[in-house]
Amino acid sequence: MPFNHNAHYHPLLLRLVPPGARRALDVGCGLGGFARKLAAKGLDVDAIDQAAEVLEPARALGSPGPGTITYHRADVTAHPLPPRHYDIITCIASLHHLPFDTVTTLRDALAPHGVLAVLGLAKPSTPRDWAIWLGSLPFNHVAKAVVSVAERLNGGADPLPEAPVRDEGMSLNQIRREAARLLPGSRIRVLPFWRYLLVYRRV
Repeated sequence: MPFNHNAHYHPLLLRLVPPGARRALDVGCGLGGFARKLAAKGLDVDAIDQAAEVLEPARALGSPGPGTITYHRADVTAHPLPPRHYDIITCIASLHHLPFDTVTTLRDALAPHGVLAVLGLAKPSTPRDWAIWLGSLPFNHVAKAVVSVAERLNGGADPLPEAPVRDEGMSLNQIRREAARLLPGSRIRVLPFWRYLLVYRRV
């Protein structure tokens, strides 16, 4: 399995889980890697994805406990979410598959003091955006090489189904504007490896 840019940021996302959190929603859960990490922290997770080919192996892997994972094959824009319910909602490389204003549906599903965390893809806009992302290239090559060597030493990796991919769509400046309009008080941070982090906390 190649170096996974999204999994690289799982520890960062886990640090955003509010103290005492009990319920989580993982949007675009894919093979369930992050949902299992949330469950391992004791959260009960609703994990949603439209792609049946990734949900089947995700279900087969189950939950490490103590939290539970319930998988849903659904489009989150049409799937009813309980209002003011989730302590944390995560979207990992999935929001660009959806209309950006889906964030208002997710916002409304947050419990008081809940956190919406989006690890997203977008087109760079400013010189600083370009500098951070172009600066990722040498580190990306090193990370890929390290993972490749580790896999060879361990006898190779079993192929896994891949989630559908899509072009980034919006630019970072468009996301900054829309986030300021729809999620007042949210913060956006540009990250290496062609990702950004949007964090919104419900008061």
